[in-house]
Amino acid sequence: MKRLTISILMMALLPFGCAKKDATASATTTQAAPTLPNDVQSVAAAATATSAPATTTEAAGIASESGGTIVATGEFISPVRSELAVKVPGRVAKMYVDEGSRISRGQALLELETDYPRLNLEKAQADIARAASAEQDAQRDLNRKKELIAKESIPQATYDRSQAMFDQARAAKQSAQAQANIFRQQLADSTLRSPIDGVVAEKRTDVGQRLGDATVALVVVQTSPLKLRFRVPEKEISRVRQGQNVKATVDAYAGDVFQGKVAVVGGVIDPATRSFTVETEFPNRDGKLKPGMFARVEMAQ
Repeated sequence: MKRLTISILMMALLPFGCAKKDATASATTTQAAPTLPNDVQSVAAAATATSAPATTTEAAGIASESGGTIVATGEFISPVRSELAVKVPGRVAKMYVDEGSRISRGQALLELETDYPRLNLEKAQADIARAASAEQDAQRDLNRKKELIAKESIPQATYDRSQAMFDQARAAKQSAQAQANIFRQQLADSTLRSPIDGVVAEKRTDVGQRLGDATVALVVVQTSPLKLRFRVPEKEISRVRQGQNVKATVDAYAGDVFQGKVAVVGGVIDPATRSFTVETEFPNRDGKLKPGMFARVEMAQ
């Protein structure tokens, strides 16, 4: 009987022992993680900072204000970019520039073969000489007929035929001259010239290649002046004005400060970023700045 009583008591106390054990295990599980070593802590901190989301201003690349100076980043762009094609089809005979070459307005960039236009011009010049001779003969005949018609020695119809012959000879001469002008223009158009001062950005042809009417042979960009655009928060709009001085620095020329001016102040606020566009212009007379360079801009009030 005594043994039976002890067994019943042990069975009654068993659930309480298990519960206590589970509670102890749970408390052990929820204890704080052990402290990381110093070198591991620095790596973990860097990873946490990298994964943190950027602010709206940083993500949009909008200028910030620091000590009364507006600071921004932007990219230099060329105000003019021209894709050049020849006016007349032909085969490239000479190339005068290469990719990256500095060029000036009116400079010859390439020349097409001109054998046939020169021959056509020579023929047109011969036609002009022949037409001029015929015109002179018709002029002399007409002058004689004028004297005879004044004396009533010839009928009016004879005079009219001489007048018509002279008019035809003069028209033939003018036609030959016009044809010669066409061939002269073709010769001039056989040389592709630069419309701007700048550099050759792309070279898409070479000697021996045949170019069609719409084939782009070269791409040229203007490098002086250059433009730089960036965005400024709308609260700073009263501090930005046309003609305002700005300073820019680029990584390629550490220590050099380039001077420019505000050319355009955007008149529309972007509702997404609450900012407006500012366009600045840099003379770049020495050609140091290149289209595509990133720059840090500072604009004081």
